[in-house]
Amino acid sequence: MEPQQAESLFDEPAEAARGEQPLAVRMRPRSLDEVIGQEHLLGPGTPIRQLVDRDAGLSLVLWGPPGTGKTTLATVVSRATKRRFVEISAVSDGVKAVRAAIDQAKRDLGMSGRQTVLFVDEVHRFNKAQQDALLPAVENRWVSFIGATTENPFFSIISPLLSRSLLLTLEPLGDDQLREVLRRALTDERGLGGRVTITEPAEDHLVRLAGGDARRALTYLEAAALAVGTGEIGTEILEKAVDRAAVRYDREGDQHYDVISAFIKSIRGSDADAALHYLARMIEAGEDPRFIARRLIVHASEDIGMADPTALQTAVAASHAVEFVGLPEARINLAQAVIHLSLAPKSNAVISAINEAMADVRRGLVGPVPAHLRDGHYKGAEKLGHGKGYQYAHDHPGGVAQQQYAPDVVNGREYYRPTRHGAEARFSDVLDRLRAVLRGRSRE
Repeated sequence: MEPQQAESLFDEPAEAARGEQPLAVRMRPRSLDEVIGQEHLLGPGTPIRQLVDRDAGLSLVLWGPPGTGKTTLATVVSRATKRRFVEISAVSDGVKAVRAAIDQAKRDLGMSGRQTVLFVDEVHRFNKAQQDALLPAVENRWVSFIGATTENPFFSIISPLLSRSLLLTLEPLGDDQLREVLRRALTDERGLGGRVTITEPAEDHLVRLAGGDARRALTYLEAAALAVGTGEIGTEILEKAVDRAAVRYDREGDQHYDVISAFIKSIRGSDADAALHYLARMIEAGEDPRFIARRLIVHASEDIGMADPTALQTAVAASHAVEFVGLPEARINLAQAVIHLSLAPKSNAVISAINEAMADVRRGLVGPVPAHLRDGHYKGAEKLGHGKGYQYAHDHPGGVAQQQYAPDVVNGREYYRPTRHGAEARFSDVLDRLRAVLRGRSRE
């Protein structure tokens, strides 16, 4: 498949052709100033601004969720720098298309001096050999490479290509930014030109459904506009157009806190079914899945802890899956973590232990480190008695020596008090044996 030479994107299409394009394409920004969101990348002095203003050679990797503007930034940068724009999709194109684009770029550069922006969408789908094919062009500046990826580039893009590129991270659009995208599309002649309006509840629901994805928001808006023809888009019309039930859930209001509170309390109470219900409500309402994953990680240690040490591993793995896979597929990983945590034995001994230890520190119980534990490797440490009398644990039976580790002021305090729930019962027995050896006393 030949690479798409997208120079035509920079020309205003005829009225009929423009009307046939999807709304998301018609509303694609034409300059950096029209881009909504990503202020951390587009403000004065930022790398993209400098690259555009100076028309310098560039190699970028744009990493972010779908609909955050990766393709938009690539086309806008190309337009602003007056370079030829060639787009390749890693889903459908291969090395042949890459080499053809690079060969044409070299000819243009040699014959007319015109530079080329080579945009590779979904670059993470290229295997190592395909990504290797890009290296000579990037290294020799035959093209200005821009790669777009929704997956973590440190795992999905080869190191030589990543090291030669500036990595820019795009964030999901906020609710206010999505509203601005929608309102511009409603009034702009490139969009719906004022032919339809939208009620505030419908706009709120559309923003929730979009989940930070501008392309999704515009696609849903276009479907609703086609359904209504002219006039006003209400929630009922929007629901029918996108085939999704409105979820009564305000991410900024009381329900946000009520639902997440009920979610965590359901897991703590071992009710997997209720927890899954609240998970579904949050996902359907457009809650940030990373927020859900973070709460699961906290809960795994706060309410389960050593009663099931694998709970934390599961929660962290679910968080990684959210970053690596994204929604909608990551809902499965989150659900697995929710079920695991709900069914796990519960213990709050870990959070109680760290809270008590921190309370002692805040009360000033921070005595000096025992001399035998201090660093004895530097010159003069021996004269100070540092390290003298230290018992090397591996020289003793069971790898444990009778020895004081805590400062005198808190020596003998027992912060961790394990329960008899799940695996913590075993750890309770182990802890009793260890404390007996460390403190030179027989077990009671």
